[in-house]
Amino acid sequence: MATAVWVIFLQVIVIGLACTRASEESLVSRIAFGSCANQSAPQPIWNTINEFDPQLFIWLGDNIYGDTRLPFKIFGKERTIGPWKNAPRFIPVSEEELQSRYKTAKNNPGYTRLREKIQVIGTWDDHDYGLNDAGKEFSGKNISQRLLLDFLDEPQDSPRRKQAGVYASYTLGPKDKQVKVILLDTRYHRDPLFSDGCILGSSQWSWLEKELNGPKSALTIIGSSIQVISNLSATTGPLFYLESWGRFPKERDRLLKLISDSRRDAVLFISGDVHFGEVTRHDCALCYPLYDITSSGLTQAVEKAVPSSLHFLVRVVAWLTPTTMRVINPNCRYRSCTYGQPNFGAIEIDWGANPVTLKVEVRDVNGDPVIGANISLSELQTMNTNHVSALKTGEIRQHCSLEVNLPWVIRHHLAFLFFVALAFFLLALVFLFHAAASVGGHFLCKCKLD
Repeated sequence: MATAVWVIFLQVIVIGLACTRASEESLVSRIAFGSCANQSAPQPIWNTINEFDPQLFIWLGDNIYGDTRLPFKIFGKERTIGPWKNAPRFIPVSEEELQSRYKTAKNNPGYTRLREKIQVIGTWDDHDYGLNDAGKEFSGKNISQRLLLDFLDEPQDSPRRKQAGVYASYTLGPKDKQVKVILLDTRYHRDPLFSDGCILGSSQWSWLEKELNGPKSALTIIGSSIQVISNLSATTGPLFYLESWGRFPKERDRLLKLISDSRRDAVLFISGDVHFGEVTRHDCALCYPLYDITSSGLTQAVEKAVPSSLHFLVRVVAWLTPTTMRVINPNCRYRSCTYGQPNFGAIEIDWGANPVTLKVEVRDVNGDPVIGANISLSELQTMNTNHVSALKTGEIRQHCSLEVNLPWVIRHHLAFLFFVALAFFLLALVFLFHAAASVGGHFLCKCKLD
């Protein structure tokens, strides 16, 4: 009898230790994320991500480039840019070609090592959706959805294979230390750009409301392929425009109100798309600061699009571009607090700290932080009375005014500087042409006299 009791006692201890160990192993403390990975380009950054040793990797779109970009043509039968444009700059590829590109991406050795040891989840953006800047009008979206879910190893009986769109949610970690990840689909239901229409569609909005009002979690990460907080198009136009929630202001207001009404603590966004990294913050949307960590891209980056001798010019333009939401702090490598080389996003959660702290960073191909912020979970609470008081007294001002509300002169000063520089350049050309003509005429007269 005594022996049986001891056996039962030992079994209870072993089971208890096993449960404790499993709980500790399921605790999520390191998350990596990224976007914009051209399957045909070298991808050394996977080695660095593997060295970071995340427990979860999140794709934020442009996981492959599944459309074809045509060359710039101003003149000719098919003109892809300019005032006489009559042909699209991007065209979709066949289903077979799209599948082949996914296969190339999935078989990358560094990415293969990552997905063999950790969970990989994700959503899409326009290029893996099938066409640059496309929305609900794209006819190939159902084929693209199936191929994306195959790439992510989504089970054949998954609800994601039956619904209209690839949105999904995941809850990870033990009770009281859970991390909820909500992945949005900003393509399948999106109305045309400049329409101020819908991004998510009615079914996804209903789903999102249920997710936000569901069981609470210590941290909620909302993944959006396009930026939520930043709206640089308000200050870069009419020179160029970037996709973001800010270009659908009614939808962004609805999203922020939905989060506010849910009274959910510790919500932050992660995003991609723009080919540079930055951290932005909105202080006046909720009862606590709302962050958006943008990592873009794993291979595609703005500085790679120009010769290395012009990288400094890209950084100067980034510094001169007016922004009200970007977090400027000493953790930035460059003065603009943007990073235009290949990068990935990293979130580290120190569950042992009191209060629990987050370290959110954008890291380069060597794994070194280039942008970052340290956030206490105690700051991201709906009952953050200090934040509410600061809002009422006006102490918090820096991250409250949207870019679109800036004074006209400030908002468009980048375009003003560009056109002034262009005018000086043209004047210089006219001066040089005039000087060359004068010198040429002088020598011509001299030759005649001789």
